[in-house]
Amino acid sequence: MRTRFIAAGAAVIALLMSVIATTQSAQAATGLHVSGTKILEANGNQFIMRGTSHAHTWYPAQTGSFADIKSLGANTVRVVLSGGRWTANSASDVSAVITRCVQNRLICVLENHDTTGYGEQGGAYTLDQAVDYWIGLKSVLTGHENHVVINIGNEPYGNNNPSAWTSATKNAISRMRAAGFQHMLMVDAPNWGQDWQFVMRDNAASVFDGDPQKNTVFSIHMYGVFDTAAEITAYLQAFQTAGLPLVIGEFGDMHSDGNPDEDTIMAQAQSRGVGYLGWSWSGNGGGVEYLDQVTNFNVGQLTSWGQRLFNGANGIKATAKEATIYSGPTASPSASPSASPSASPSPSPSPSPSASPSPSPSPSPSPSGGAKGCTATYQVTNQWGGGFQGEVTVKAGSSAISGWTVTWTYANGQTITQVWNATVTSSGSSVTAKNVSYNGSLGAGASTSFGFLGSWNGANAAPAANCTAN
Repeated sequence: MRTRFIAAGAAVIALLMSVIATTQSAQAATGLHVSGTKILEANGNQFIMRGTSHAHTWYPAQTGSFADIKSLGANTVRVVLSGGRWTANSASDVSAVITRCVQNRLICVLENHDTTGYGEQGGAYTLDQAVDYWIGLKSVLTGHENHVVINIGNEPYGNNNPSAWTSATKNAISRMRAAGFQHMLMVDAPNWGQDWQFVMRDNAASVFDGDPQKNTVFSIHMYGVFDTAAEITAYLQAFQTAGLPLVIGEFGDMHSDGNPDEDTIMAQAQSRGVGYLGWSWSGNGGGVEYLDQVTNFNVGQLTSWGQRLFNGANGIKATAKEATIYSGPTASPSASPSASPSASPSPSPSPSPSASPSPSPSPSPSPSGGAKGCTATYQVTNQWGGGFQGEVTVKAGSSAISGWTVTWTYANGQTITQVWNATVTSSGSSVTAKNVSYNGSLGAGASTSFGFLGSWNGANAAPAANCTAN
């Protein structure tokens, strides 16, 4: 597996003019765009991604993660979405995600996770199906070319028939452009993203040339295949020699298929001006919980991997620069406000808490109440005609707790229809929520959250929530 891997003259003039026009069109980008090996903003400033991935599709209630990721210095967040392999993320939900990115001054890399391990993992979607999903979202993506990169499909081939990646990727890019997408596109490598057979490396030039806008960036995922400095530097150098743009779209400090050399990955990325995105913020399962960067989505509880990524040498805090569209002197106007790692040559586990798509958000924190030991904060994260999505954050006090119960009373006849990360019972307008097995124990000052969908009619005032530690 580890292979080291007069009429004639007029016609000529017309042809030249056509080529020039095409080239100018490709370069006259309205948003994030490629120039040689670099990613540039619309104003011409270089942008180097520094950030992490957030498993939104499995944890839609963790809306605070965007602000938390930003608070640690990131300039980019890669957001996991699904078009149906898991609970589908709707257009309104994706619009809400973009809103949170813009509000938190982050570049938003949106990725479709459905394609993970196609050809090797059961249930995986094709790149064609991923493009269908993006076309269905076009109305909410158009106009965000300055803020959004579309990662067409996560790790779109496993180790079976990876050579098919080239034609499938070219076709996906062509369909995206034919549909009118002006965004920078990102394409992941086959071999579960790690390209150990060098299919992406050796065919990247033809794939890039197949994009009429010449605005595609390539993404390599570095886990156990990249466990030596020589392998890392050789792969990065191949793209720089070819003059093609590359980002490290995922990497970790450990993995079951080998121990990636994260020190070299980060040092080489910094010295070469290559973007990197760690995997992943929180919520990993299936034996790779060690890839969590914070414990239980709590920004105050960085893991050793989180400390390394955000605060270590060549880390995010020391090297990330915010996109100038948000802060720079020549920034363009910003738009109106708006886990399973797929990380190895073997199939990735897929945590799948019960969740629902979240329509467009308008956070409105409610007053928090609390009894001894913990406090609870209720907020409406999304609201639409007749329905809403809510989230309650539970925080331990000055001492650790082993369980919690949150209660509140609705004043406007609201009802809860679905819940995740808690057990909820209702009696009339009174609601009682209790922890589930994995989120009851909280250290002093630690927090967790649960989410729910509900219905409303006429009014939807946020009630005060009270928390009791068990």
